[in-house]
Amino acid sequence: MRTVAVTGATGFVGTETLEQLLSAGFSVRALARRPQAERAGVAWIMGGLDDAAALDALVTGADVVLHIAGVVNAPDRAGFEAGNGTGTANVIAAMERAEPKRLIHVSSFAARQPELSDYCWSKALAEKKVLGSGLDWTMVRPPAVYGPRDTEFIEVMKVARYGIMPVPPKGRASLIHVADLAAVLVSLCGETGDDFANETWEVDDGAPGGLSHIELAATFGRALKRRVIPLPLPQPLLMLFAHIDRMLRGPAAKLTKDRVRYMCHPDWVIDPAKRPPSQFWQPRIGADEGLAQVAATLKQ
Repeated sequence: MRTVAVTGATGFVGTETLEQLLSAGFSVRALARRPQAERAGVAWIMGGLDDAAALDALVTGADVVLHIAGVVNAPDRAGFEAGNGTGTANVIAAMERAEPKRLIHVSSFAARQPELSDYCWSKALAEKKVLGSGLDWTMVRPPAVYGPRDTEFIEVMKVARYGIMPVPPKGRASLIHVADLAAVLVSLCGETGDDFANETWEVDDGAPGGLSHIELAATFGRALKRRVIPLPLPQPLLMLFAHIDRMLRGPAAKLTKDRVRYMCHPDWVIDPAKRPPSQFWQPRIGADEGLAQVAATLKQ
């Protein structure tokens, strides 16, 4: 069985992907900044994306590199560039120094709109680094990823319990459950995944046209078994909240102006033509089932 080198294995998507890789019989090397508990099938490599020696140790001898790590929130463009653009370039450089030439790169829908925000720009920059490499790569762009361990969806669910769900003023978005995203990544790490080199995929839960914010609020309501009313908030008001959050929490602010611009974009629906071949992978968990799982965690 192949050896897979993984970045971001301790994050939300990475944790689920690591579990599925081990269940599928892969041998895993995983990058981590902090000591991790020992477990069969995993060799932990201490370091980060800015540590060339750690990256060399991670990728040398691996058959596939699965690059999940990235920055989703930063106080400025430099922070996003370091975590997404430079981090990806460093992974590629380590691969070029070693033997593995197969890269699975986890990107984002955000890369489609580089002018929208610093985060979007940085994800597009990371994709350019991959496209300009001499590697055999496959890029996977997920939309909003959620699941029982996702802190962001849980925070929204906690608010929705009161019957109101603040949402951007308009738009539609696709979703994907973390288990389904992990499944396509694990499949790509196998030998059959090599047939899809130099392709960019957009993955979702299969809902045609995604969900409007009103439909999403209704789905949250079904998960919580109560009526949830969507409360559209105009972008200027969200920007004000972002300013207040920055004043209160500084660089640790969650609602940044950059994130508001991302949230208020009206079209985060996947391009059906870029879905993976159905015979290779299909999603299994729809929004009703997935959000019910999230809601169940609130009762524990």
